[in-house]
Amino acid sequence: MATKVLIIDDSALMRKHLRQIIEGAGYETQTARNGEEGLEKIAEFDPAVVTLDINMPVMDGLTCLSLIMQQCPRPVVMVSSLTEKGALATFEALELGAIDYVSKPGGTVSLNIQEIAKELLDKVTAASRARIGKSRGLRERLRNQRNKVEAIKAKPRQRATAIRPTKKKGQGLVIIGVSTGGPSTLEEIIAALPADFALPILVAQHMPGRFTQVFAERLNKIATLNVIELSSTVVPVPGQVIIARGGADIKLVKRGTKLMASSVPVDNNFLWHPSVERMATSVKELYDPANIICVQLTGMGDDGAKAMTELHSLGARCIAESEETAVVYGMPKELVTRGGADCILPSYAIAEKLIEWTS
Repeated sequence: MATKVLIIDDSALMRKHLRQIIEGAGYETQTARNGEEGLEKIAEFDPAVVTLDINMPVMDGLTCLSLIMQQCPRPVVMVSSLTEKGALATFEALELGAIDYVSKPGGTVSLNIQEIAKELLDKVTAASRARIGKSRGLRERLRNQRNKVEAIKAKPRQRATAIRPTKKKGQGLVIIGVSTGGPSTLEEIIAALPADFALPILVAQHMPGRFTQVFAERLNKIATLNVIELSSTVVPVPGQVIIARGGADIKLVKRGTKLMASSVPVDNNFLWHPSVERMATSVKELYDPANIICVQLTGMGDDGAKAMTELHSLGARCIAESEETAVVYGMPKELVTRGGADCILPSYAIAEKLIEWTS
């Protein structure tokens, strides 16, 4: 029996194109013209996945999404315009419970929608297998995580196991790879880390260019750490989170005696961008693996699993998010399957482990 997908969009042309793409991949589809009609269709059609536009008359996408998550929770993929305003609304949707998004390449009505056909189908497929509801209650969990920080820091530690900045090859570093379901998971982890966290953090989150700046700004508002989007080349320092710029890759480079994080053009030898694999490989070449912590979070595919496993074999410590909380248990599962994980933890326990390993 074909998986059911409901397409909610106010543009008849967009509904037609999206339906052709999704039905062409073997899914059964129905469409709705706005959020109000979409809720009625969900009750009748009972789709496994919903694609949802944001700007619609009668009932907009954010209101519709909120009601879906309250009344009939299921995986929702937002389909929004690739603008700063669209990015802000998309992150609101992710906080409300949407699991992913696809950016319309040409604005509200995209005549070149075929450009994102593969991405759309990949994300609909991932959504059909996803765990839902993970983002619900995020703010309450963030508050609880912050309250735990002082207690975690006060616990006695086995100092011999802690990772600290040293004068060895490469100071200590945390690298995080994440894709589908990542923004809310990263918020949960980064917001729980204290301002005096001992190591710099580099993040490769699969995301388009205009979204990463908005994401970094939003994350910076809720975190005690300093969160920035990597726009050029910077020296990673403790207390800082560097988000790889969307539409580019992040690479560690050596400039004289300094090791720096650099935003570089995408390398098409890597499938996803910003590439976790490329980031981790560059870290392996320049840093002492014993000073590295790798974290592999929710996402489809296997980006980063190979390089992180190699780092693990050389002495790095690696955390894989558990299936319990991963929206899509793909990337962390690959790390576990390859034998590259020291521990497998739910997202809400990862910050505590990072503090333990660095205190």
